[in-house]
Amino acid sequence: MSVGSMFSLIQASLSSDQDIREEIRKVVQLLEQTAREILTLLQTVHQTSGFKDIPNKCQKARVHFETVKTLMVELKTKFPIDQYYRFNEHWRFVLQRLVFLAAFVVYLESETLVSREVVAEILGVHMHRDKGFHLDIEDYLSGLLILASELSRLALNSVTAGDYSRPLRISSFINELDSGFRLLNLKNDSLRKRYDGLKYDVKKIEEVVYDLSIRGLGKADKADDGKGEAVGK
Repeated sequence: MSVGSMFSLIQASLSSDQDIREEIRKVVQLLEQTAREILTLLQTVHQTSGFKDIPNKCQKARVHFETVKTLMVELKTKFPIDQYYRFNEHWRFVLQRLVFLAAFVVYLESETLVSREVVAEILGVHMHRDKGFHLDIEDYLSGLLILASELSRLALNSVTAGDYSRPLRISSFINELDSGFRLLNLKNDSLRKRYDGLKYDVKKIEEVVYDLSIRGLGKADKADDGKGEAVGK
């Protein structure tokens, strides 16, 4: 084979790869748009009036996740399924974001920690690598760490809204989440850096709870408003 022929084959391979990546990017852009719509919807819970309509907001978010499922089905057709890790950098960020959003919805609904199995079901992806397109454990954990940051913000805004028991429940949930992460030996650098931020989220929530305690707020209705176990669904 001549040098020219060799490089012609290389160019054909590169062009094919670029075409695949472009098709992937088109679907990922739609996933990112849907994720933004879900986030915009859920962000309203931080407003004073938002606490009154959490179930309705979660229901609307669930409808958007049906769009996510449809897009995931389309995304799976855009690349050879055995080359998942060759292309997954294109959707990894939005997938982690969607894990967070699914976890946030489940938390708002039941104040429990969503399992990886349930997240995979919500997003319409597999859980195991041998199935092809799947939810990596590291992407699942990254989404949970984003959730922790969101809940630290929610704890503070709950006080502003006059919901003094919610920060206590959030504190219990985050402390249990932190205890779970402490059991892990994290090798992924990006994940370790995200986990480093969890201690600051724990501290922020502890400060909110401490402020409530010295003001004598929150304890009275803690027993009435508790939602049960923090980890479960």
